[in-house]
Amino acid sequence: MADLTAKEIMNKKVITIKKDASIKELSELLVNNKISGVPVLDENGSLAGIVSEGDIIVQNTDLHFPRYFKLLDAIIYLESLNKFKRSLQKHLATKVEDIMTVKVKTAGEDTPINEIADIMLDSRVNRLPVMDKNNKLVGIITRADIVKSMITRNK
Repeated sequence: MADLTAKEIMNKKVITIKKDASIKELSELLVNNKISGVPVLDENGSLAGIVSEGDIIVQNTDLHFPRYFKLLDAIIYLESLNKFKRSLQKHLATKVEDIMTVKVKTAGEDTPINEIADIMLDSRVNRLPVMDKNNKLVGIITRADIVKSMITRNK
C-alpha cells in the first residue's frame, strides 16, 4: 500500500461549493450527491475551507455559554471565550463560510497513501483535498477510497 499515491486513488470529479452559498444549498448538495462533506471555494476558485454534515448539525445543538466566576469585580472565564464565539457564529450561520473549517488538511498528488491515512487518523478528518503543485484542487480522497485501495491491492 505504501507505493500508491494520492493521484492513483483520488476522485478527480470533486464536488465543491462556493463559500457564499447558503446552508440550505449545502444541505441539498450533500443529500443529492450522497456525500458527507465538500471543499469550499472562494470567488477565485481557490480552496477556502471544507465543510461537512457535522458543521450543519451544530446548528441544531444546544448553545453552551462559557462558565465564569467573578473575582474582585473581574469576570474570569473557565472556558475559551473564542470557542464560544465560534460556536455562536455556527448557530447563527446562514452562509457556508460561517460554518466551514478554514484550516484544511490537504495532500499533494504524490503523497503516499500511508501518509494520507496517518493525516486522516491524526487529524480526525474523513476527507482530504488533493492539491497540485500550483496549489489548485485536483481531487479528493476519503477514508473509503483508502479502504478500497487496500482491497484492490490485496487481490
